Amino acid sequence: MTLYNQADRNTRLTWIYITGFLVFVIGVGYVFAGAMGNSVILYGAVIFSVIMSFGSYWWSDKIVLKMSNAKELTFKNNKELYRLVENLCITAGLPVPKIYIIQDSAMNAFATGRDAEHGVICLTTGIIQRLEKTELEGVIAHELSHIGNRDILLSTVIVILVGFVTLLADWFRHWAFWGGRGNNDNKSGQLQLILMILAVVLSILAPIAAVLMQLAISRKREFLADASGALLTRYPEGLARALEKISGDTEKLEVANRATAHLFIANPFKGKKISKLFMTHPPITERIMKLRSME
Repeated sequence: MTLYNQADRNTRLTWIYITGFLVFVIGVGYVFAGAMGNSVILYGAVIFSVIMSFGSYWWSDKIVLKMSNAKELTFKNNKELYRLVENLCITAGLPVPKIYIIQDSAMNAFATGRDAEHGVICLTTGIIQRLEKTELEGVIAHELSHIGNRDILLSTVIVILVGFVTLLADWFRHWAFWGGRGNNDNKSGQLQLILMILAVVLSILAPIAAVLMQLAISRKREFLADASGALLTRYPEGLARALEKISGDTEKLEVANRATAHLFIANPFKGKKISKLFMTHPPITERIMKLRSME
């Protein structure tokens, strides 16, 4: 698969997920409305799913940057870093993205934005200060590859949609715990009981399914961005050494959370053993091995 095919595929997948999200939330709203005996919930689900779907496309990058407490870097603030990004963009044939900085000594980075013209690269102060130039170049090339492949649109939209599904499920579980219920009569009581059971099952399974989808997409795209970034710099060892240093860093990135973790170049949570099924990234050792096999 070429990079152009991958970019087109990611664009199609984004709209498929947004459409699927619309259908899913409306369906869940219908079940919850039946369980609660309140049709207003269905209308609310329709309105909110439309708002969240299109809002995630247009404003998801701004939401993620705000969640990460990132600040924009200007040319005057760090000319060397800006020129490093600019030179790689010229080689990749991409417009220069905005550069944002997270004030944190942990080493990490991510890219966001809905397309190349609205791309953003975000780096921690730790990764800028602690990596050598060739290593930092490998990291930036990796993030530029996410922009060129349009991974950023797909992954950032998923942050918002998964978060909304999780909030919806949490809200229903709280409602069920406190015993919320609509009016029952003899004719509708049995149907409402069935819908209640279905709603409880959905409230438990929906966020799990959404997160597993999020993680599967993240793991696959990291391998592609590693390979694309290495081809861009023509020096796979730079990114391989950067990944070694990042994986050896014991500092947890304070601004990271479960919704945004998959955006980063490496798992931002440190000191926790996680099942491979629930890992946001493929193992660093596998990524380094693949990079060094390219030489």
